[in-house]
Amino acid sequence: MDLIRIIIAILLPPLGVFLQVGFGLQFWINILLTLLGYIPGIIHAIWIIARR
Repeated sequence: MDLIRIIIAILLPPLGVFLQVGFGLQFWINILLTLLGYIPGIIHAIWIIARR
């Protein structure tokens, strides 16, 4: 299941984080990072998925 979340995180980082933690602080941080730059959003999403 984590592999699917990582693939989703590469395509749509906020969706990958949402599937992992729901509407929490990490989700909103990821939206901000994705808006500031796509790559930071991906890195943060993969980090969140791999950490849990």
